[in-house]
Amino acid sequence: MGIQVRRAQKDDCPRLLELVRELATYERAPAEVTVTLDHFIESGFGNNPVWWAFVAEEKEEILGFALYYIRYSTWKGQRMYLEDIIVTEDARGRGIGKLLFDRLIEEAKEKKFCGIVWQVLEWNEPAINFYKKFENVTLDSEWINCALNF
Repeated sequence: MGIQVRRAQKDDCPRLLELVRELATYERAPAEVTVTLDHFIESGFGNNPVWWAFVAEEKEEILGFALYYIRYSTWKGQRMYLEDIIVTEDARGRGIGKLLFDRLIEEAKEKKFCGIVWQVLEWNEPAINFYKKFENVTLDSEWINCALNF
């Protein structure tokens, strides 16, 4: 049966949050994950969802996921914003990231978005090399990330 990619479901959220914490540890910022499970669930599966996701699973175990939301560009229109694509460390190198990214591309085309945008840490060479494998990908170092936190 192998690895299956499907839409995330509400019951997947505890596992997704585990993977978010794994990613935060990898990105050297484990204390930065402050979202609660209830807020995470409500944001994806409540009355007004703001994110959608696909999971990759094998034998009913979620090995990775890709979470996105819609971003609006005054220059381009609606774009998919890839917030996170995460594959658990033990499952990396098996093509799971590509399966997830291919599914995102399919979704973006189905919804007639004008593209997909995301960020990658400048030191994360494995991720950068992964993204460079896709046709028409550009990496732009010109923009500075900004945030206002409360």
